[in-house]
Amino acid sequence: MKIEDKHIDLWSKIGSRATFGMSLLEIQKEFQKLQIVTSDVSTSAGLDRFRKTYPEKFTDVGISEQNLIGVATGLSEVGFDVITTTFSPFQVLRCCEQIKNNLGYMKSKVTMVGLASGLVLGTLGFTHASIEEIGAIRSIPNINIISPADSLETVKSVYASLKQNKSTYIRLTGGQPNPKVYNQDYNFEIGKAIKLRNGEEIAVIVCGARVKDSLDARDKLFENYKKNISIYNFHTIKPIDEKMILKISKKYKYIVTIEEHNIIGGLGSAVAEVLSSVKENKSKLIKLGVKDTYPPGGEYSYLIKLLNLDSGSLYKQFKKILNI
Repeated sequence: MKIEDKHIDLWSKIGSRATFGMSLLEIQKEFQKLQIVTSDVSTSAGLDRFRKTYPEKFTDVGISEQNLIGVATGLSEVGFDVITTTFSPFQVLRCCEQIKNNLGYMKSKVTMVGLASGLVLGTLGFTHASIEEIGAIRSIPNINIISPADSLETVKSVYASLKQNKSTYIRLTGGQPNPKVYNQDYNFEIGKAIKLRNGEEIAVIVCGARVKDSLDARDKLFENYKKNISIYNFHTIKPIDEKMILKISKKYKYIVTIEEHNIIGGLGSAVAEVLSSVKENKSKLIKLGVKDTYPPGGEYSYLIKLLNLDSGSLYKQFKKILNI
């Protein structure tokens, strides 16, 4: 799939959800047996144009998420490349048993796209905000988990998931617009973290929409104090890039994980599990995220700041770790 700079600019403006739907108009040209299955979210997923243009490739099962996975499994078993999508808590937790049995146990291949994950739907409360689903699905064998950093990485994630032979859950965080982390096309590989900035003492391991705020906090730290810290985009949470974590553990005094998810069960837990196998681990792990609680509902920016996950709060925490 050819990606031009003008695409990246547009995708950033419209956000990851609309980008997902728009990109499928191009992706379907390469995947002739593509099938999209949704639960009453064609507009929310940016799929209205796709639905009207390719009705034979689009199925809406209504508000019936468990049936969503059943229909997707059937299509997959007869040779289709299947993508399912609905809002994140309904895509995963509402149909966890079907995901376990059909995709994990039976190994049917489906790419699941969880819309508006993390805290972006905080105004609707934690029936719609999603801070648990990585922990739930990470324990199911045979399923990849990807949390794209920006809209471009959303497209790269969907394309890469269709190209390989395993089920994948893609977790879309952030709102509209979705600030760019990448200004140009780049090499994306499932299970391979990307080093975005180089520095000393602190290695930041981050995923999803928190990548951009981490970069902004890091750049402010350098501007004010000439202190460099490393930023790693761990877009793939499962399979986690163990080699990169082991390499980081040998170099840095502090490892900081940042995620828009409960610190139990998510990216921080995955990193901790790898570090626990290191006999002489010299790095101290600090996990930043939602601290095993349901905060009050509210606007996205309010919740991000309340949980100290905005760039200003991260900047202060980086300063504290460096004793500045």
